[in-house]
Amino acid sequence: MLKYPQVIENDQQLEELLSRPTSDLVDLFKSLEGDIIFLGIAGKIGPSIARMAKRACEEAGVSKRVIGVSRFSNKQEREHIEEFSIETIKGDLLDSDFIKSLPKVKNVIFLAGMKFGSEDNLSLTWAMNTFVPALVAGYYKDSRIVAFSTGCVYPLVNIISGGSHESDRPVALGEYAQSCLGRERMFEYGSLKNGTLVSLIRLNYSVEMRYGVLVDIAMKVKKEELVDLSMGYFNVIWQGDMNRMVIRALLHCSSPAKIINITGPETLSAREVAIEFGKLFGKTPKFRGNESSTALLSNAKLSSELFGKPQVSPGQIIQWIAYWIDHENKLLNKHTHYDVRDGKY
Repeated sequence: MLKYPQVIENDQQLEELLSRPTSDLVDLFKSLEGDIIFLGIAGKIGPSIARMAKRACEEAGVSKRVIGVSRFSNKQEREHIEEFSIETIKGDLLDSDFIKSLPKVKNVIFLAGMKFGSEDNLSLTWAMNTFVPALVAGYYKDSRIVAFSTGCVYPLVNIISGGSHESDRPVALGEYAQSCLGRERMFEYGSLKNGTLVSLIRLNYSVEMRYGVLVDIAMKVKKEELVDLSMGYFNVIWQGDMNRMVIRALLHCSSPAKIINITGPETLSAREVAIEFGKLFGKTPKFRGNESSTALLSNAKLSSELFGKPQVSPGQIIQWIAYWIDHENKLLNKHTHYDVRDGKY
């Protein structure tokens, strides 16, 4: 178990915590064969998960190439990633010739995709979420591939159900979720056609200090804005815990592809979370609407069996976020749209 501080003061401390490897991850890299490439590294998750892999290699005393691929429209972001001795390659994953130029490595973490604003550019959403995975599945057919997906491919379920299981049939509501299911199908097809070992990670929702469902609710409470209860319940997981689980999923790739829900085991109430933030901010939350008997929820039983339960509790994250916001630290200002019930992100 890692030791965690009472408060997180700044970006540097946060990024160190998000990328701090656990002993089980260090042990994994002592035996893992081959180098590792992160496709779509320049997002909310990519820098910390790649840095975690690099740190685990160093602590394991092994030498591996850790490579990050992105368009890197932000030069500073590329330089920041390179500070951690991660190799970077700049290019567009929509370009099949660029993909064919990438180094063949044994381990692939696929992070690329589109969500925010997907309804405003549906053709690009489908291209990023289905065409690119098809290209990657073909080019890296001899690698292990762990690909991010989303719990949004599941239907809304009763809030007392414990959430959707990996064996449940997807009912993708809206074109974003449909395109994400298309991403899964492309990797599944490649896995069946070529015997590629694949894990598909259905994630909801990763949280840290700068973005996520809990930050969305916290900011509503802080600004005394209405907290929408349309989606009254949800799951979350600390991004550091999620990073560790996703990398460890490299050992659980299979053909046919293995689906793994990654989230926290708790079903959280938007109302109760808002009330807790209210106590920490000295505010009285304001609400709009009422909770439904259904919500977008995932069951974390399998991931807990494979990787252990998350080490950071939602209560701890709520306290960290309240302190972070009270001290006016940086936010990414990207709404998760967790309250959407019609699939239109």
